Amino acid sequence: MPTSPTGSLSLAAARRIALAAQGFGAARPSAPPTRRTVLKVLDSTRLLQLDSVSAVVRAHYAPVFSRIGPYDRALLDEAAWGHSARRPRQLIEYWAHEAALLPVADWPLLRWRMVQYRHGRWNGMRQVLERNPALADDVLGVVKEYGPSTAGEIERHLELDRPRAKDNWGWNYSDTKVVCEALFAAGELTVPRRVGFQRHYDLTAAVLPADVVTREPEEADAVRELVRRAARAHGVGTETDLRDYYRLSRRQTEPAIADLLDAGELEQVAVAGWDKPAYLHTEARTPRRVKGAALLCPFDPLIFFRDRTERLFDFHYRIEIYTPEHKRVHGYYVFPFLLDGELVARVDLRADRASGRLLVPGAFTEPGRDAVLVARALAGALREMADWLELETVEVGEKGDLAPVLRREIA
Repeated sequence: MPTSPTGSLSLAAARRIALAAQGFGAARPSAPPTRRTVLKVLDSTRLLQLDSVSAVVRAHYAPVFSRIGPYDRALLDEAAWGHSARRPRQLIEYWAHEAALLPVADWPLLRWRMVQYRHGRWNGMRQVLERNPALADDVLGVVKEYGPSTAGEIERHLELDRPRAKDNWGWNYSDTKVVCEALFAAGELTVPRRVGFQRHYDLTAAVLPADVVTREPEEADAVRELVRRAARAHGVGTETDLRDYYRLSRRQTEPAIADLLDAGELEQVAVAGWDKPAYLHTEARTPRRVKGAALLCPFDPLIFFRDRTERLFDFHYRIEIYTPEHKRVHGYYVFPFLLDGELVARVDLRADRASGRLLVPGAFTEPGRDAVLVARALAGALREMADWLELETVEVGEKGDLAPVLRREIA
């Protein structure tokens, strides 16, 4: 790769490029969003991270709302977990940037990862497979016979009653569930539907089109395509940015970046204040300004790589879900607030569906921001989110310097 940049960018320009690449700054749809509108978000983000936390709304729904405003979440559900001849499946789950939804056509680009995971994603998973050498075939046999099934249903078909491990801090999976996840990681099973966010597993060959399942690109070619997609999704980014998007390794990304530089698809540039070279996609837009407001969930592709978030926005951000409550600085599930191209505040949010309230336990202004202007815009964004989630009221708590001003604006 070249050792010196051929151009330079101000940090403000890099920020606008990144926002435009992620689908911000464009006019929101004037008509009610359709399936096509929702899927167009994936043209920018390329993936939507999945996460089990539902403090406000599941993580994959929020980035679409941030970019196009209120929409029917069933449109996204149908694109990912529904299928018919008239409306074929458009999205599929796999380990991309962690667990994620990605376009069906991108699934073969991760076949090399499925080969890596053929014995499981982590050591405990491999130990379960070694302890139960016939269980994988038994699980595949059940799914082949009965079709899409949860791990619990598969267990019942196998008439298993296996105790769960007691030494796992997290999911406490049964062996059958672990094997289902191992087969999913290996690409043999996929997830054609979810009910209550619970995975139903089926044979990948029964879910995806044959030309997708049988396509097996060489690792180098697949990685180059993934880096190309990451570069488009970033607009401009460092090697570590491009690497993180699909959780690649430096060994993989550096040759891919070199190829894209040689092909004229990327240009090496220096971004003011960055201590590493950056790579500008040659088709990236540089808008003169980015207008509008958006609440960003912790797993939004714009901010899920925290180092990049700090470099782009001077915004130090860490999720505090696993931090003991008394040690949290900002709150349990905090949304950064994007206003006119800058991250200007952050709010801890909770959807209390039983009482119909969007709760804001804490609200914090970033240094140097006008709290009144921020609160005015934030109040509108919170009201819009509450309406989208079918919550009647927005209630602001006491924590944070922005809370009193925001409370007045909400009132």
